[in-house]
Amino acid sequence: MRKIIILLILTLGLLANNSEAQTKKKTISKTTKTLFVWGGANVYFLLTDRFNDGGKTNDHTYNRNKPTGKLRGFEGGDIRGVIQKIDDGYFTNLGINAIWLSPIVEQIHDGFDEGTGFTYGYHGYWARDWSALDPSFGTKKDLAEMVEKAHKHGIRVMLDAVINHTGPVTAEDSVYPNDWVRTSPKCTYKSYDTYINCTLTDNLPDVKTESNENVTLPPFLIEKWKKEGRYEKEVASLDAFFKKTGYPRAPRFYIMKWLSDYIIDFGIDGYRVDTAKHVTENVWADFRKICDLSFAEFKKNNPKKVLDYNPFFMVGEVYGYNIGAKRLYDFGDKKVDYFANGFTGLINFDFRNEAKMDYEPLFSKYSGILNSDLKGKTVMNYISSHDDSSPFDANRTKSIESGTKLLLAPGISQVYYGDETARPLVVEGTKGDATLRSDMNWNDIKTNPETQKVLLHWLKLGNFRKNHPAVGAGIHKEISASPYIFSRTFAKDNYADKVVIGLDLPKGKKEISVGTIFKNGTKLHDAYSKKNSVVSNGKVIIDTEFDIILFEKL
Repeated sequence: MRKIIILLILTLGLLANNSEAQTKKKTISKTTKTLFVWGGANVYFLLTDRFNDGGKTNDHTYNRNKPTGKLRGFEGGDIRGVIQKIDDGYFTNLGINAIWLSPIVEQIHDGFDEGTGFTYGYHGYWARDWSALDPSFGTKKDLAEMVEKAHKHGIRVMLDAVINHTGPVTAEDSVYPNDWVRTSPKCTYKSYDTYINCTLTDNLPDVKTESNENVTLPPFLIEKWKKEGRYEKEVASLDAFFKKTGYPRAPRFYIMKWLSDYIIDFGIDGYRVDTAKHVTENVWADFRKICDLSFAEFKKNNPKKVLDYNPFFMVGEVYGYNIGAKRLYDFGDKKVDYFANGFTGLINFDFRNEAKMDYEPLFSKYSGILNSDLKGKTVMNYISSHDDSSPFDANRTKSIESGTKLLLAPGISQVYYGDETARPLVVEGTKGDATLRSDMNWNDIKTNPETQKVLLHWLKLGNFRKNHPAVGAGIHKEISASPYIFSRTFAKDNYADKVVIGLDLPKGKKEISVGTIFKNGTKLHDAYSKKNSVVSNGKVIIDTEFDIILFEKL
């Protein structure tokens, strides 16, 4: 597979312009040619179990062999599979500079029928033991290797934090003690309180994140750790954490401690926070403090492994939040500013709807808000995801347009695995969100010309975004309405970046106005066609077979 991917990329002429050594050099400096900025990141979100199987030996751990609903069992994807694709250069060639993995902590051992067929915790959101990795996903040694290799390729690693709830109760998985969780009432979503002090669904115990009462470790966890031979070590580590922080031994702080260990031990760069609005916002402010302290500790202990000078990144899943709401999420009876409570960014749930807009109103709206009300903060846009039943392009008939709008929109781009290969989002025989979670369609890359055409488009735009923070984090300005030309400019400290982009252009010879962005005599490179031109009288004449240009200074 590695040879096939490399051959494809070579054939398409899309190998990254810079060597791995140059890429690494760029990522560890504040002021070199390409600056990494979270606000302009190109993030690849993958379901660990569905992306790539790195080996068969861990495909059915904990005897998880019961029949399940379609696509509701473990399919075999794991951290080693992600490592293989890092080694293959898949992410690098796609222009990805951050990978977000679905939760990889140990899941409930049994499964549960939630009304859509018997289901195991393949998705990672049914935690049993936050201090351990689920063997179906891999080992901590695998995680260490993955983070190290990702960093060597200039790619940050973001894990998924679930603090709101545990996994369901099963015949093999007892409920956490009642001073840790509540099992009723079920949320009615009518007010701030009825989003928080309740369970999201039946049989999904809700962690008492509001509690400040000291609680002891669950008996089943003590027994488990003793069997695994790590009880004393884990208790000593907890004692040190609570002594250092001064926090009460409340349920949320145990979980925060376990999650922060992945920062201290492995140097992960960020967390995507699950179900953020189902927890009081002060919880996330505390979590951010703990993450920041842990990130500083990792950097102090591992100075040679420091990738760059960015602070720890936290993006929240405040379900229903959209960029138009700017800083506040409205519960009806209360408005909350999550940006003021630990989050650098929030997932923008309305992009997959607003992607139906024309380019200019879409881009100008996002740039305007990000450079005013949300200045210093950001949003993460997506066209499809693991649990959104209304993606922008469910039938994958607009994959070229999807890539153009997502990868050129201001803000962070969240590429859901298979967006770039038109992986099917409608799978016959599935129920509920399982249809969104099919196995990555690696074979299509080898055999399907249409898939290769889509991938080629996403590769070009992804690399352009990666190489230019101005694309996602800069200021947007229209240069010409017809033909549609715009600029993006970005400046921070003594670093500056600027690009000119044209969309829906005539194919063949075309005259492009670059406004005042590039001076006369400036040599420009079109990253889409790979052709060069020179600015004359504020314009560029270029002949390409494409209807898009991506101008950067040569």
